[in-house]
Amino acid sequence: PAAGSGTLVLALAHEIGESNCTIYTQDISQKSNEFLRLNLILNNLVHSLPNVVHDDTLLRPYHKNAKGDGLATFDYIVSNPPFNMDFSDSRDTLAGDNHKKRFFAGVPSIPKKDIEKMAVYLLFIQHILYSLAPKGKAAIVVPTGFLTKSGIAKKIREYLVKEKMLRGVISMPSNIFATTGTNVSILFIDRENANGNVILMDASKLGTKVKVDGKNQRTVLSDNEITKIIDTFNAGELEDDFCVAVSYADIEAKKLSFSAGQYFEVKIEYVELTNPDLVTVADDSMTLRGLWSALAARFSALVEYIR
Repeated sequence: PAAGSGTLVLALAHEIGESNCTIYTQDISQKSNEFLRLNLILNNLVHSLPNVVHDDTLLRPYHKNAKGDGLATFDYIVSNPPFNMDFSDSRDTLAGDNHKKRFFAGVPSIPKKDIEKMAVYLLFIQHILYSLAPKGKAAIVVPTGFLTKSGIAKKIREYLVKEKMLRGVISMPSNIFATTGTNVSILFIDRENANGNVILMDASKLGTKVKVDGKNQRTVLSDNEITKIIDTFNAGELEDDFCVAVSYADIEAKKLSFSAGQYFEVKIEYVELTNPDLVTVADDSMTLRGLWSALAARFSALVEYIR
């Protein structure tokens, strides 16, 4: 869904092997669809051309199951959906009974102002969950705020924990994408991760800031940093202030927060004091005590004077 020019699905197809998979996409932009078709031709995926659809994924999902009585489900889904968008014209239709099962957590209301900031990405997440095969896996780019927000976002997180299908979350550095300055995280879903061991990673401090077009700033990850993220995540290795493995029960105890920072151990630094240090502290303590006593005496005198 919201396939754009197909960068993510093509990367996934390359990992699986172009001859071992078939791509299905849908996007509301005709221009993006034309770019995607060209990319399929250039990447030995001509057999997937009939599956590139130009239409509204949320309102009119095109791909159906073999019987034609429901939506198709997929083994792998990747998506970098639009985060905010004015979909007020179709909002009430999407919130209707025909779509209730798909949008189980709800549809954002129409705000009185900033109508273009309607959180459409919440609908794409729900659509993806609904479209996953029984053993399906998905990776979705989301605003980092999704990890702790209340409302619809929390209901989705609750569903992922309750259904035991969360694989992990990686919080990325700011300005990692040229198209948005919003802090983003990658949400990994796996219907086969019923036993837990959810990996939460904070990679927000990685990367180097570079200027694009001489003015806009972007964060770029080095090859070593990318390797570190992937290897640490896949191995489930624990690293202070970087990566932690938690259970579904741990997440419920933290009120369904998917933010790695809330699970890191809190460290309190302390310094051992030598004898001279103790004397200094004691002297300082006596000085402060004397000041307080003097202030208290003056305050009492002032009170008496007022009386």
